[in-house]
Amino acid sequence: MSIKIENLTHVYMEGSPFEKKALDDVNIEITDGEFIALIGHTGSGKSTLIQHINGLLKPTSGKIIIDGVDITEKKLNLNFIRKKVGLVFQYPEYQLFEETIEKDIAFGPKNLGLNSEDVSGRVKKAMSMVGLDYEEYKDKSPFELSGGQKRRVAIAGVVAMEPKMLILDEPTAGLDPKGRDDILGQIKNLHDEYNMTIILVSHSMEDVAKLADRIIVMNKGKCILDGSPAEIFNKIDVLESVGLAVPQVTYMAKKLREKGINISKNVFTVDQAKKELLKILNKR
Repeated sequence: MSIKIENLTHVYMEGSPFEKKALDDVNIEITDGEFIALIGHTGSGKSTLIQHINGLLKPTSGKIIIDGVDITEKKLNLNFIRKKVGLVFQYPEYQLFEETIEKDIAFGPKNLGLNSEDVSGRVKKAMSMVGLDYEEYKDKSPFELSGGQKRRVAIAGVVAMEPKMLILDEPTAGLDPKGRDDILGQIKNLHDEYNMTIILVSHSMEDVAKLADRIIVMNKGKCILDGSPAEIFNKIDVLESVGLAVPQVTYMAKKLREKGINISKNVFTVDQAKKELLKILNKR
């Protein structure tokens, strides 16, 4: 699946005294199977951008083309987009409402008009994909679960629609360390095992460094950087100028280089730092 965003601009409350340009001539191309992190300071345009990709917002100008179809066409059936692009909002567990986990996950597929057998199959598959045992959890109330488990159910509800792309807006917000690690592990699993294209919106540079193959940086409605983690995180001055940072371990490696220790510039995770330091120690 391919997505082309061409000259995308969005103005909130256009023509009013409160007019605000949230997106300003954004051009991005996304190909099948990528794991993309979307980062930027609060108000940079991240949330507005992802809601355009899912068809929740219409652009003031510009186009979004998914698999060759311009989704900004006025008469387009939005079911086309929902089947292609799944969007998980921040704190998605607040959208849980059914009596049981099975019913909650089944809600989306039912609305696609699928028969009961197909719906059941999708529920089982989605629960498996997010690491929830069907027999153990299907009859439980979603409100009895921990925060991390609730979030898995909410993600499963979107995954059950079988999108080719999954967009997650701060999926670990408010979770304890275990819940956070569990959710990130499941997201990585969706990408690695099911070749699902992922767009992860996150303020955690550590999470971004561990997971993403590509990073897009937003600032004041514009896409200002787009590249691999090495390309982006080596531009510390640019990131700091727009209120962002690099992973803490990257700052540590920079300090070590300033003290004359020959450690790689491409250290963005704890594992990378460990390997580099062991390499240095083994040479001594």
